[in-house]
Amino acid sequence: MAWSPPDSTCQSSCVKIYLCSNPEDSVVERKLLRERIFPKLRDYCRHTRGLDFRVIDPFESSDPHRWPDECSRRQMIKECRESSAGPFLLALIGHQYGTARLPVQVEVSEFQLLLRQSQEAGVSSKELERVYRREENTVPPSYCLRPPHRSTESPQSLISKDQEIEMRAEEENLMKLFQNCVSRCVHRGLMSQNKAQRYYRSGNTAGYTLAPFFFGAPTVVGMHRGDLVICSRAEANVSSGANSLTLSLSSAVVDADLRFALDNYDDVIGRYLVYINKVINAKRQKEEKQTKQQSEADTRAAPTDEQLHSQLCDNFLPGLVTSCHHLLYTTTTLCDPCRGYSTARRHVYAESLCQQVNADLMGLIDNIKTSETKNQQQLVDVLSREQAERDGLCATLSQLYDVTRQEEEEVRTYVTRGDKQRPLVILGGPCTGKTVLLAHCAQQIKSWLPDCHPVVITYFCNYETVLSPSHLLSSLCFQIVNKYNSDSSALKVCSLDQATGPDHFLKVTDPGVNVDPDWPTSKLDTQHQQANIDGVSVKPSNSSSTQCPQCVLKPDVSLTELRAHFRCLLSNLPSSKQPLVLILTGLDQIQTDSHCLSILESLPSPLPPAVKLILTVSTSSTQILRAIRVHYTHPCRRPCVSESTKQAAGYVSVQLGLADRKECGKLLVALLGSSGRRVTSGQQSVVNHALTSCGRTLYVRLLHVHASLWRSDSDVTESSLPVGIHASIAAFLDHLEKKHGSSLVAHAVSYLTLSRCGLPEVDLADLLSTGDGVLSEYVQQGVGLPQVEVERLLLDLRRFLITRSFAGSVVLMWMSRHFKLVVAKKYLASEVTRREIHSKMADFLSHRVAGETSEPLLVRTGSELGESRRRLSGYPGVITWSFKCNGRTNLRKVIELPYHLQQSHRWEELECSLLMSPEFHQAMVGVGLLQVLVTMLQEGRWFLRERQLIAGALMCSAHLLQHVPQQLPAVMETNLFPYVGICPALKVYVKGFRREWRAGKRLEVVLFPAPASVPPIQSSLSASKHTTFSVAGTSVTQNGIIAVIMDDGSAWVWRDPAGVMAEVTLSCDREDLKFLEVKSSGHYLLFSTQCNRFLIWDVTGPEKFTQVEVREKQNPSLITANKIGGFVECQKTIFMWWKNESYVSVYNVDTEASSGLHCQSSVTCLSCSSGGRYVYCGHENGTVSVFDSHSCSLLGSSSSSTHNVVTLIIVSVDRREVACVDMIGNVALWDMTTQTEPLRLVKEVLIQGEPKNILNHDYSEEVSTLLVCQSHQITLWNTCKWEIWDQFLPPQGKSFTQAVLSQRGHLFLALLENCVLVLVWSISTGECVLSLNASEKPCTLLKTDTDLISVACDGSLTVWDARMVDAAGTALRTSYGVQVVLVGQKGEQFYTSDGSKEVWKWSLEAGVPQAFFVHDRPVEKVRLSSDNVYLVTLSAEDIYVWQTETGQNSLRISDSRATDVLIAPNNNLGVSVSMQGLSRVWRLTHGSIVCTIHLYLSSAKVSPESTFLIGFHNGDLLAANLWCGAVNKRFSCVDTSERVVAFHTISEQPDYVVVMAASGTVFTWNISEETVYKHFRLPFMIHCQLSDFQVSSDASYALLSTDNNTVKVLDLCQLRVYSFKAPGPVVTAAMDKCGRLAAYISLENICLSDQQAWHVLTVVRLSDGQRVGSVHLAKTSSSLIVCQQQCVYVGFQDGSVCVFSASGKMMDREKTLRENENVSGDEVKQCPCDSLPLSFVHVSLHRPNIIWT
Repeated sequence: MAWSPPDSTCQSSCVKIYLCSNPEDSVVERKLLRERIFPKLRDYCRHTRGLDFRVIDPFESSDPHRWPDECSRRQMIKECRESSAGPFLLALIGHQYGTARLPVQVEVSEFQLLLRQSQEAGVSSKELERVYRREENTVPPSYCLRPPHRSTESPQSLISKDQEIEMRAEEENLMKLFQNCVSRCVHRGLMSQNKAQRYYRSGNTAGYTLAPFFFGAPTVVGMHRGDLVICSRAEANVSSGANSLTLSLSSAVVDADLRFALDNYDDVIGRYLVYINKVINAKRQKEEKQTKQQSEADTRAAPTDEQLHSQLCDNFLPGLVTSCHHLLYTTTTLCDPCRGYSTARRHVYAESLCQQVNADLMGLIDNIKTSETKNQQQLVDVLSREQAERDGLCATLSQLYDVTRQEEEEVRTYVTRGDKQRPLVILGGPCTGKTVLLAHCAQQIKSWLPDCHPVVITYFCNYETVLSPSHLLSSLCFQIVNKYNSDSSALKVCSLDQATGPDHFLKVTDPGVNVDPDWPTSKLDTQHQQANIDGVSVKPSNSSSTQCPQCVLKPDVSLTELRAHFRCLLSNLPSSKQPLVLILTGLDQIQTDSHCLSILESLPSPLPPAVKLILTVSTSSTQILRAIRVHYTHPCRRPCVSESTKQAAGYVSVQLGLADRKECGKLLVALLGSSGRRVTSGQQSVVNHALTSCGRTLYVRLLHVHASLWRSDSDVTESSLPVGIHASIAAFLDHLEKKHGSSLVAHAVSYLTLSRCGLPEVDLADLLSTGDGVLSEYVQQGVGLPQVEVERLLLDLRRFLITRSFAGSVVLMWMSRHFKLVVAKKYLASEVTRREIHSKMADFLSHRVAGETSEPLLVRTGSELGESRRRLSGYPGVITWSFKCNGRTNLRKVIELPYHLQQSHRWEELECSLLMSPEFHQAMVGVGLLQVLVTMLQEGRWFLRERQLIAGALMCSAHLLQHVPQQLPAVMETNLFPYVGICPALKVYVKGFRREWRAGKRLEVVLFPAPASVPPIQSSLSASKHTTFSVAGTSVTQNGIIAVIMDDGSAWVWRDPAGVMAEVTLSCDREDLKFLEVKSSGHYLLFSTQCNRFLIWDVTGPEKFTQVEVREKQNPSLITANKIGGFVECQKTIFMWWKNESYVSVYNVDTEASSGLHCQSSVTCLSCSSGGRYVYCGHENGTVSVFDSHSCSLLGSSSSSTHNVVTLIIVSVDRREVACVDMIGNVALWDMTTQTEPLRLVKEVLIQGEPKNILNHDYSEEVSTLLVCQSHQITLWNTCKWEIWDQFLPPQGKSFTQAVLSQRGHLFLALLENCVLVLVWSISTGECVLSLNASEKPCTLLKTDTDLISVACDGSLTVWDARMVDAAGTALRTSYGVQVVLVGQKGEQFYTSDGSKEVWKWSLEAGVPQAFFVHDRPVEKVRLSSDNVYLVTLSAEDIYVWQTETGQNSLRISDSRATDVLIAPNNNLGVSVSMQGLSRVWRLTHGSIVCTIHLYLSSAKVSPESTFLIGFHNGDLLAANLWCGAVNKRFSCVDTSERVVAFHTISEQPDYVVVMAASGTVFTWNISEETVYKHFRLPFMIHCQLSDFQVSSDASYALLSTDNNTVKVLDLCQLRVYSFKAPGPVVTAAMDKCGRLAAYISLENICLSDQQAWHVLTVVRLSDGQRVGSVHLAKTSSSLIVCQQQCVYVGFQDGSVCVFSASGKMMDREKTLRENENVSGDEVKQCPCDSLPLSFVHVSLHRPNIIWT
């Protein structure tokens, strides 16, 4: 069997059942079960329990030659018993016992005894001696059936009918002879009865020959349903949840198999079912009479078939029921004596049996107790899952340590001696057992160090699927922290506590452990209430708890931070009492050498005192050994290993050679003995020679396979055994092909080899069953591939397979990589063959990914199917993939599918369908593979920008998604919907998430809020290998090529859309050039080197650099010594100037001709006319010179009055003017009508205030805007009129460092000093509307035609799409946070107020504002009439009445002195409530006063019938008449001490008011009748808050309070209080008027590293208390309301609004999607607000038309 961990860490996920039956008597039953029941059970297991389901029927094949023998069947039974997750045996026992077969093997002593008894009885024994031969290779020596008389692979059709009759008669005679001899032995006391029973019940299906009824369909009889009698059901106090399973069969085969499976095994209790079918009068009367006469004439002593059948059904099986309380089903069928057991009756029984089996198995499967809780804990995140998998793999590999190696003692010496600070390197050739040795040592280390508590961490690089330096370090850091904090003893050594500052990671309680102050610090979350070490958040450990801390890897953590964190852990956590032993194996098998070297560089040198590092490296890997030697250059003071160990500078090495031959011989003897075989003395010499030539344990195991096939008469020579491991593996595969068929073997080993991480047994069986090549021979016979064929093959393969847990599945994989090498050479030499296998595996996974559904992953039409691999579709493919099964994701298949699509070169399906599939993203994020998903999205060719945007959105929300992955649909739809018009391919993607919301019945977003940020399309593209270097210069070309110069002299280039930073490497005189700076103009880049060379590159052409020759007659050395000031390219002519130089070099790229322009002073800037004829040079003295580029002659010059340095020249040919900007921002405008004359100064604009130098400027000719950035302000110029458009100041205490205009010119982006964000301001409003998160602190902003780039000091880039920034920055939002949201009666429009002068009217269907109501001063109160006709606002004590349809301000009432305004429900009256003056009731139509109310009523409400104004006055609840103003109603109760704290009117009961007292008593007050009803009192711990108190229109529910992180709702009908627990403090809560929904926003810290809590919206249904949905809001909320259409409106602090639908009825958003698609960058030239018609802006009356006195 396959090697698996001894502690069963690989828990089975398959129900594997052995179908035990009589091949002669169960054909009909087994066929019906296979066709009807087993497929249903398979689907039921997968979709209900997440389990696989397999049934092994040994007699499924119609060819008896393919039936397994008794030994193979026993192995299958054992495998099912040990590996099945539940029931393992299904047995059908019929009315026939069957015929016993000649035993395959008889011991020598017993066989000789039988021969003597035959001779004494006077019967010749020659026939027995002819069919048996003595075999000395068996243990013990035995007589075995000769091969011609055992099962062969010859087809059944080659045997004629006469041969069948002859063979059957011969076999019956031999069996009679054999049984008679056995009976004589028993009679004479020479053989025990138990041993004799073994021969009577021989279940061998491969005997001397095969009887004819084995070849044809058996003659079956049936029964009528009326004759079916259920005689007994022996339950014996067995509960219905018993986990048992077995079927009934009738034969000697059944008897032997059942006794082996059930006898003397405790683990079978409750895991089998037995069905017995007793048939009375099965044979006709005539046949029975003949049988009776024959039995009377037979005087043999052997028990009859009926007796053996009775012993099985009446004694053995009932005995198990009595002793073990098992289930046993018995069916008695009474047949007509004349007809017997007819075919009809058999079918009736088979139908009933199928129904019973189906019901029983489903019950047993439902009661399987899976360790789901444990698995869920192990699968909390990817790192904890991988840790558990590596521990299990280590235990598995340690079992392969069969030969004791002397090198083990040397490893032990290294571990136990503490005077070495160098690593131990295990050297050895291929297959020497390096990994197995260290796996064994890892299990022994704790016993080697009994006086301390060592922490052992193993990492098998050669068994990893994802291997990168970042992943390895992340995993090691997690394991170190996890294991040190999971042990209670470890907590005494070191605890992770609160970080006190950026220079402290840990608080170490052990005074003997010192923190190295030189370790680099992390930038991530160092000021929070937990240790956060370089991107890994560690939950503070509790000394009273032994649970492991939760460590969360941040996706954007850098490799540098991981290295620092790793070294910090190694320096602080290990101690003398708890040392760390780190084992890394297979470094030489990492495919990328750079990854291996990067891993070695991450290891600390020298090692900390309490750390031991053990590595395995192949002897031939000289580069890795050299790197280790260089990395560890500090020699140890004393040797730590024996003198025989080879000492190498920098590390301690142990050479692992061949195993001892004697030990290998002992291993071979043990292996042969376990299979009942041995080698003879003559064969031993051959074995010894083979072991001498190859002393490797793997070779010994392969030798065992070959030697187990030898017989005593085999001609064994030295050439009989293959030489070497690869030859032995090839010979083993050849043997399998002869035994199982070449096609089956080739496909099976190919699937195992090409799988990325191993294959589950069920998947391998399914793949083989669907393979065309495998099925071809079975299709010809009209049957599919029997599962028993796969099982027989697996029985032979298991000895070289290991079982391990991977991604939550139990998989089979080769124990050695050399099997893969041989299989690849033997079967997969062709690239076409490999692709076909990968493609088949991809097809298989796409049908069964995660959800195990029968629907395909990729749905195509017939025409698309043939062209899918040749063409690129316009949009991503449609995915119909249910990624979950029974609430769980099949992680292994999610990992495997992209790999096989990639290897089969099915790029379109991978990149356009799978990687753009929301279901796939949900699965990857749900299982903790967010970083892997991001990496996959950033690589590829198709839909690159869309996938980069998705990757950026994932990274921006990575922190939330790691902790709450179910929020992915909300996060992605909210973040990506605004950009559907920019990237049309996102439409299908967003729709996919909307389908997810439909299926999950979550809250649906009806109106998306304005985005708070823009996800980058590229990030963390580092331009430096070392963080010690910083950026020296950057530049960008017109077409988006970015060049970065580092201060170490290296140059890097970034090309979009590949997103790869490429280093520029040039050499001169065999030395690499070091670059000094870079400049750009047009599509040219100009590099200057430290050796005074100037190289130019046309980025639109080939990657070829041209050296620019600089000629200056006066002093060329001064030219080359200074830095380049800049250059301008025009018509392939380069104009280049230097700092502090008056010379301009002119160079023609095509002709390579060079010349120069001589100026009178230092050149500071330069510009050319459109044709390049005229050149304008700006100078440091404020002068502008004009040159003719053709003649290089000076045409003229002019100077400004300020004489400041000219920094920018803008030439406008259309307007015939030249504008110059000096160093402090002054602008001078010259007329250039006549080029031959000096420029004429037309206009000069001087900047007022303190003069400060310009930091940078950005000019956009398209929008005629010039941006000038200074540290204290940003100035925008209108270049058409050359007037200052606006000026912007930085936030208080901050200063600008750089600013650029956006693509459309409506925004500008700015960098602030000591700010890690890129801030985006709106030019029209002057407000900061966006903040862009860069991967590192930005130091420079660059802009291309399509992108905006932030360059960090370390050279890393963050790239945003310029159109997306424009779209997000110009998205509709109010100036301040939304304070009030009012919804119309139909829900089609709603209104928002942010406390500014404007009130916005929105259309919910269109998702845009319809009107703006502008006031003179900020709006304080807003009311909407119930009929949506009037909008009443209060602003600076002025009351405004607006007509909502026309936008007309019909009334403006001044001097109201009102603090609040109300609208009566009849929509005729308005009420102004005044705190210091009179409160007035007035008519909405013309503003006339109806009456006045002298008392101030706080928290006032108008009664539903518009008759009373109800409110508080001095603690009393009063009601004032709206028609006369008199206060004639007062709430009173019996207990005068009762204080009213809250009240609410009831719209459906207009006379009643619900009143809450401070004591918790609930009253209803009938205002008209002035009566009070006391209903009940709430418990003392429940309080009511006036600000939260709401009552539904029918008084069914009341919202009481939101304190103590709980929302309390009172059910007034059932007198119950519902408490909805929130994850944190409740910010606000609301309830719809009908009382159907309640919504609340609470604060939640999803982990301790959160510096700011998330706002979480939760909606609950009040009728049953069920949660409708919950959404983590991306921004800070400011208001909340629930309308009667079951829509939830959330206002945000940034002025945006989001609307959710909780009714489950989708609103049609196709129109909005189409509108967004039509938005293009070229069509929109104005902000949306600016483009609204003037009729949408409604301005209030300039003067009041009503004045109250």
